Amino acid sequence: MLQALRLQGLPLLSPEDAYRAAAGAQASDDRQGLQAVLNVKSNHKVQSSNLKVQSKLKALLSSTYFGPIQWYQKLNRYDECLIERHESFIKQTYRNRMIISTANGPLSLTIPTNHNTSLAMKDIRISDHANWRHVHWNALLSAYGESPFFEYYQDDIRPFFEKKYEFLFDFNMETTEKMIELLDIRPKISITEEYVLSEERRVKSEESEERRTKSEKFDSLANHKVQSSNLKVQSIVDFRDAIRPKKPLPDAEFAHQRYYQVYEQKYGFQPNMSILDLLFNEGNEAIFYL
Repeated sequence: MLQALRLQGLPLLSPEDAYRAAAGAQASDDRQGLQAVLNVKSNHKVQSSNLKVQSKLKALLSSTYFGPIQWYQKLNRYDECLIERHESFIKQTYRNRMIISTANGPLSLTIPTNHNTSLAMKDIRISDHANWRHVHWNALLSAYGESPFFEYYQDDIRPFFEKKYEFLFDFNMETTEKMIELLDIRPKISITEEYVLSEERRVKSEESEERRTKSEKFDSLANHKVQSSNLKVQSIVDFRDAIRPKKPLPDAEFAHQRYYQVYEQKYGFQPNMSILDLLFNEGNEAIFYL
């Protein structure tokens, strides 16, 4: 069962700040507090060229519709992932859009919503406009029908395009739970109890405090003797603006790893597609790319 968490007062780091803090802590050779920064939280001992994340950090994520590989990497590598359900709905994001690789190149599949942009994500209702379920399933069938593992997994995925869901957040969470099962990963997932301000908005809202630069925030982390252990237990890395289709913030942890794609010879490798692209092409080997 998912747990709702109140996050007020916990340190909130951008991906860049977390990366720099980890690098600085490694340089200080604080072995007890920070050795875990270089360890992947993975039962499969997956190796990667990118930074291996400290297992005690929490990742703050937006809800996604069969989200990109980058999003599922956080589920696999972080000790706990917090899914934001109180943020305002934003169009043209992974909240209601997945991107797949097709014979004609990358294709965005978007769930229509009956929404007002002032509504929280948890209150967004799915629209039945344009028979989108049929359109999306046929697009997946056309794109991946010849992929190595589509036939093996299609009975697990098809029901999401047959059943009608009222709320987008509920639909996204059920697709996430299914993908966790198929990928054989074991994340701890909680949902937020209230909206979590980004670090930028938090600083702007505190009129009595001068806005610190990223280097100043990092210095504060490095100079605090107990910060290494606090980083393990209490800090949250905010990926909400780092995992989005357009103009994402830097995410130094994530590096695209090439895997087999049906149309690679025609278009070259298409990075960070929907997790379905990885699953249909690599099957139970998909875990090694997360």
